[in-house]
Amino acid sequence: MRIAVDAMGGDLGPRAAVAGAASAVMADPGLDIRLFGPARRLDDEISRLPRSFAAASSRLCVVDAPDVVRQDQRPAEVLRGNADTSMSGMLACLAKGEADAGVSAGNTGALMALARRALGMVAGLSRPAISTAIPTRREGRCYLLDLGANVDVEAERLRDFALMGDVMARRIDDLAHPRIGLLNVGVEGTKGTASVQRADELLRGETGLRYLGFVEGDAIFSGEVDVVVCDGFVGNAVLKASEGLARMLVRRVQATFEAHWSSRLVGWLARPALARLRGELDPVRYNGASLLGLDGIVIKSHGGADAAGFHYAVARAAREVAHDLPGCLAAELGQRRSAGASAVDDGRDASGSRALAAAVTDVADGEASQQKQR
Repeated sequence: MRIAVDAMGGDLGPRAAVAGAASAVMADPGLDIRLFGPARRLDDEISRLPRSFAAASSRLCVVDAPDVVRQDQRPAEVLRGNADTSMSGMLACLAKGEADAGVSAGNTGALMALARRALGMVAGLSRPAISTAIPTRREGRCYLLDLGANVDVEAERLRDFALMGDVMARRIDDLAHPRIGLLNVGVEGTKGTASVQRADELLRGETGLRYLGFVEGDAIFSGEVDVVVCDGFVGNAVLKASEGLARMLVRRVQATFEAHWSSRLVGWLARPALARLRGELDPVRYNGASLLGLDGIVIKSHGGADAAGFHYAVARAAREVAHDLPGCLAAELGQRRSAGASAVDDGRDASGSRALAAAVTDVADGEASQQKQR
């Protein structure tokens, strides 16, 4: 399996990307990674890898890409720019079929725009949606989308998000019938914006979808649903708030056990449980958001991810390759659209036939009436 990596997009520079990629190939013997960025810098980072990662260097291939997409660049500017950036090189490699998936921690808007141009979309979708998994009660997880790619969306787009989330949860997590919820300010049918209300109507009309209706924010973490759908503005705010809350809880628990000698003793006894809790709440474990709807697999790593976080993003890409997620999306969403179009055509035909029959009846009634008058 071949993964193309934009090694220059993260806040920590190429060191985190190179170390994370090396860790990923050590964990997965079937993985080969192409690192895109200034060749001299990347070769230097590979030479600095710990001795335990020495075997990984043979499966890390450096591809020279001298320029970098800055975090403050606008997507339009990046689209008009040159193709020598590490992000463009990674996506070109993916588009040419030389890699099975791509990973970047760079500028999200630029990544969306460049990926859409390089790879195209599946099943007539207009724009990708960003989705990631959020930990829930009883060691489960919930897919949340969109996370910022589409800030203000219409009802039809929210319906598409739900359909994509359903495919992802079934294919990646092997859930037979994922539970879908539409995020709202209340579960009552009268609440929410016009687009959310209309999306609710559309989702209730989708056959084969286990749609549970409106859910509130706490349902994301309670395990009541497997997929939660919202617009990108709300989704991004929820994601960042949950990450901040997780870090705050870990720090508070740690500070509580370090406050006094007696609590330090209790903390020492509870160290295994605390380590497990810290691991479950650590956002690094869930790093790697999918750009769903592209005709290819692109994973967006958090810009501030360290080597461990980047490892998880690469592992996420490998899982999606193993399940051929874009192929599943194309087949299932394409089938739904074809079935919907056929139903519309049948409705038009039936409507036309009924109208013709009514017209014939009216003509016959008119002739009979004329005969009676004669």
